[in-house]
Amino acid sequence: MNSEFWQQILLQAEKMKSNEPRLAKLVDEAILSKSNLAGIITVRLAERLGEKHLTALDLEQIFTDLYEADEFLAGAAEIDLKVICDRDPACNCYVIPLLYYKGFQALQASRLAHVLWKQGRKSLAFHIQSRNSEAFGVDIHPGAQFGTGILLDHASSFVAGETAVVGNDVSILHEVTLGGSGKECGDRHPKVGHGVLIGAGAKLLGNIKIGDGAKIGAGSVVLDDVPAHTTVVGVPARPVGRPQHQNPSKYMDHHVD
Repeated sequence: MNSEFWQQILLQAEKMKSNEPRLAKLVDEAILSKSNLAGIITVRLAERLGEKHLTALDLEQIFTDLYEADEFLAGAAEIDLKVICDRDPACNCYVIPLLYYKGFQALQASRLAHVLWKQGRKSLAFHIQSRNSEAFGVDIHPGAQFGTGILLDHASSFVAGETAVVGNDVSILHEVTLGGSGKECGDRHPKVGHGVLIGAGAKLLGNIKIGDGAKIGAGSVVLDDVPAHTTVVGVPARPVGRPQHQNPSKYMDHHVD
């Protein structure tokens, strides 16, 4: 993790603690007592997802082991956290998303569940998915794949099916569904390219491809492929425009497995 980035988190946490002393214990335990970003996320998620059958302490150990075994997890979390401040005008520091933003937290929980899924530990992966859904109102199948630089803005009622794939630098608003059409088996969920924006309430259904840089209008129902750098709106969604200048190379080449 970038040392400058980590120092910014610590400075922002100290400022929050100074400005609101009643939050001092939370800030101390959740952030200032930790030595890295993975430690913060591990404990925060364990607190939110723990229950009597699989306690917070149980989950803290599971998550710690996963972060230690897979370097991608912490790197992805750092990029996800940075893009929140870059793209969300309501956010001007890293501490608030770490402590409170359910979109960020739910995405990191789903990344952990995905690693368990790849390891063949599917029962535990489904347990994390279930608790993630209950705690944050976000239902991401552990088989779904996400790149980095993902912004789940508000995140309420976001759904992603088993074979959904989301590229890098994608922004997704609330009540979005990446679902099946109900007519397919196997590979049956959308494949979303890099740099895509999906508006609130949009439903993308079936094994369709959304090209890099595309924009999906709020409330749209997308049943067909969307070309790169194309804006679609409506029910069913139809193209309404393409930008004159396109630069697909700007999207970062981060890992999507």
